[in-house]
Amino acid sequence: MRIRLFVIYVLIVLTSCSTSYADKAADMRLGTWVTVFSEQKVLSSKNNADRLLDIADKCGIKDIYVQVYRSDKAYYNSSITDASPYKTFLSEANTDVFKYLTERSKERGISIHAWINLLSLAKNKEANILKTLGKSSLTIDQHGKDSLKDPSDPLDKYYIREDQLFLEPGSKEVRKYLSGIVQEITGLYPDMAGIHLDYIRYPSVVPFIPGSRFTSHGIGYGYGKDNLDAFKASSEIDMLKDGYSRKKFLEWDAWLRGNVTSLVKEISETVHRKRPDLKISCAVMPSIERTYLTTFQDWTSWLENGYLDYVVAMDYTDDPRLFGFYANSFIAQAEPSKVQLGVGAYLLKDQSDILYSELNRALAAEVSGLVIFSYDDIAEDPALQAFLAENFK
Repeated sequence: MRIRLFVIYVLIVLTSCSTSYADKAADMRLGTWVTVFSEQKVLSSKNNADRLLDIADKCGIKDIYVQVYRSDKAYYNSSITDASPYKTFLSEANTDVFKYLTERSKERGISIHAWINLLSLAKNKEANILKTLGKSSLTIDQHGKDSLKDPSDPLDKYYIREDQLFLEPGSKEVRKYLSGIVQEITGLYPDMAGIHLDYIRYPSVVPFIPGSRFTSHGIGYGYGKDNLDAFKASSEIDMLKDGYSRKKFLEWDAWLRGNVTSLVKEISETVHRKRPDLKISCAVMPSIERTYLTTFQDWTSWLENGYLDYVVAMDYTDDPRLFGFYANSFIAQAEPSKVQLGVGAYLLKDQSDILYSELNRALAAEVSGLVIFSYDDIAEDPALQAFLAENFK
């Protein structure tokens, strides 16, 4: 009985949406993210890659973001960093499946993007970049602590860190290393359509503070010696010794945003020197306040300066009203052609009513695209495939 009711519900949703959004969806691109941990094991075999393309065809998916670099480990044939994950997939598939995907996708009018996690090392304390540049390449807070959780630290009783190591974007050596990674990927895959940047920001902490002037009651990052020295040389401000002033903290926040922006700019220039045709996109948090004041992603300026072609808001929530609030705020900041909405289907496996509510909200929005996290949730859900096919195929 419950299955029958669910099927009826889905049919009602499909019918109403096909009437309301068919014309709208015709101009909207549908995308999905494919993680290296995908249960579908996309990079492990040609058959799995072909299934991805078949499902994309069926659903009307035009953009596929395939994770190829994470925690300074390469899932492609890198000569810069640890390529052992790539070699594992290569031994299973007997071919470079990402390359295979980029070649086969063109026949179907599907764009494959290299999804790259930049400043996050996850928990990889043995990352090649740390061995190359040293631990000073990590960003630390005002207490000298990195962004991993530490049960022995009294502060960790009150603050929830991301529990990932983050690199310091203020380091020229870090930016050069990461730009080299992007340049390497760009050169290896001539048939891919784009570069998709992720974790290009400072770490986030809960509760988060709206700007560095609140670090007396919260945690901020960027306080490594080299970054502090560079800021002092530029501004004549000593962040650790000078007293409180709004000017001091406004300049410091602008410096941190500038560090992240410098990385985006350098990557954009690196890519376009080699491949001016490639689309460059970035996944960002949906809250404009948090991206500007907490993680220092000044993504509106990245769009205005042409460093990116578009951004995708990771509007992941099981609260449909909050989804709408975030969407409205995000959309208001840029041209519709340069913004897309990400829906967290992974959060809503057993809440189909909320999932379709958010999908409908995204379909009605003035954006150029909708991206679903993640491919696994589409591959395992025939009803979701039917919904997407009805609206996007």
